[in-house]
Amino acid sequence: MSTLVLELRQGDVMVVNGAPIRFRNRARIELAARARFLFGKQIMPPEAANTPARRIYFALQTAYVGTDEERAGGLAAARRLVAEFGGATTSALAREMLRRALALADADDCYGALKLARRVMLHEQEVLGLAPPASARVPCPVEEPA
Repeated sequence: MSTLVLELRQGDVMVVNGAPIRFRNRARIELAARARFLFGKQIMPPEAANTPARRIYFALQTAYVGTDEERAGGLAAARRLVAEFGGATTSALAREMLRRALALADADDCYGALKLARRVMLHEQEVLGLAPPASARVPCPVEEPA
């Protein structure tokens, strides 16, 4: 059995199987079982989904790390957003990357789909002359003890 070792800094946020986790101090963790997770800049907060490509990324993110109830809706939203994007863009490259991203998501490889969606976001930035998004951290609903 293989394990994945991650080193996270104080204040870093990680989403594992739909649950956000904020690290209070530097930590080295091992994931010894299959888990759906994102951390750091991979996590897009809802307010950052403010362009067509970023909305697709957010929908795929929900399909990947959302709760069981959220995953199907995230994938359906991604399909709808990709169709809208494909109808509005002249970029064959972006359409092809998103076609491949949906194929990966349908094959339950949403992490691979997210990597392609991130490339489309970069392409969108270049084509539209947008500034890169501010590095925003996702709010963590874990309550601080009193």
